[in-house]
Amino acid sequence: MKNTLIIICFLILNGNLYAHEGGHGIPLKQWELKTANEIIKANFIKYENDKVWLMDNNHAIKTFQISDFTEADQKYIKTKGKLIHALNSSTVVEANSQSVLNFNVILVGLGVFLLCFSVYKLIKRKKAMYFTHGVFGLGVILIVSCKNTNTTKTSIAQVPQNNVSVMRTLFEKFDGVTTHTDDNYLYISSNGLPDHDMMVGITNWQQQVPIKQNYTDDNSWAIPTNPKMAEHPLSTKTNLLKGAIAVAVNGIPIFNPLNNRGEDANAIGELDHWGGHCGRADDYHYHLPPLHLQDQVGAGNPVAYAVDGFPVYGETTDALDEYLGKMNADGSYQYHTIKEYPYFIAGMRGEVKLDPKTKAPENQVYSQPRTQELRPALRPLRGAEIIDFKSLGENSYRLTYNLDSKEYIINYSWDGEDNYTYQFINPDGTSTVETYKPREK
Repeated sequence: MKNTLIIICFLILNGNLYAHEGGHGIPLKQWELKTANEIIKANFIKYENDKVWLMDNNHAIKTFQISDFTEADQKYIKTKGKLIHALNSSTVVEANSQSVLNFNVILVGLGVFLLCFSVYKLIKRKKAMYFTHGVFGLGVILIVSCKNTNTTKTSIAQVPQNNVSVMRTLFEKFDGVTTHTDDNYLYISSNGLPDHDMMVGITNWQQQVPIKQNYTDDNSWAIPTNPKMAEHPLSTKTNLLKGAIAVAVNGIPIFNPLNNRGEDANAIGELDHWGGHCGRADDYHYHLPPLHLQDQVGAGNPVAYAVDGFPVYGETTDALDEYLGKMNADGSYQYHTIKEYPYFIAGMRGEVKLDPKTKAPENQVYSQPRTQELRPALRPLRGAEIIDFKSLGENSYRLTYNLDSKEYIINYSWDGEDNYTYQFINPDGTSTVETYKPREK
């Protein structure tokens, strides 16, 4: 009877240990679709209003009705959905700590009792059969110890303040970029246009062209000067698909490498040779770390700062953590870049405040500067490739693209009163002209 109870306790404890799902290197989950009678492999993203979002190995997000899945998968989806919703609501879901503590104390007590019982019986009766009691007892103690170690929360290390003087020097190295500070933030002001060419190389184009933005005064980018390590870092695979996650030292925002549909923007041809493109407000931004800025900032200097306050550097041979960052000897933290997805900032290691109006995966860090809407948002121009982009003078540009082996040109400019003029030139020489005035959000 005693041996039976011991084995049962041992199996229960091990079952609790191995029931945990997650970690690195684990294959995509298999899902059985009842309606299509097929099995797909994908990661769970979210569950809301009877809809299920999954991400496949190519980072493409697909949606299904929960009724499409088997009963077992539906139960899994609802459980995971509740957990993710709680995390996104800043609610920590944990087992009752007192119950866990009591259970662990009982198990350790049982282990100690078995160990002592084994030693006593071995000394008194010298029978090898009592050795098994000691083995079980020692095993229970070791397993509880390992379990407690594995469930320890992410350590929250204190990090030093950013050197604001160095930060200002890096940003103000670029023409048109200015900074100002208060007790908590460094604010970066710019017109949203870099000093390099743009758009060339894009093969998946939604017909936007870069125009200036009013990232100034209370509409500037804000970087914390007193960063703090987050207790629950946000994965950028399932969060922050909207808005900027960093600001390049040339004043250009950097968005998640995944677009708001969960696709690798670089892999599907949406980005130019500098890792950027335009959003719906014709706002230019990067989706890749701007390594081309290293020559301008100098070796050993960051090319950007994440919106959690930590700097972003180029590639390194040093070992990186799961967020693509590392701790330094002085206690500071920094991100680095790699050549393949997720490229940089695999998880937001520092504390950030989320916009309460947004939900994962399309949540964003609060606050974000407002962009100025100009033209209506357009659809992708299938088959088009941008082959040239030139400045024709102050506030005047020309974009050339190929479509069906023919060249099309867009000449556009704006004056001091923010009147925008667009000339669309067709291959046969005919053209049309459109004028716009910005509509601030």
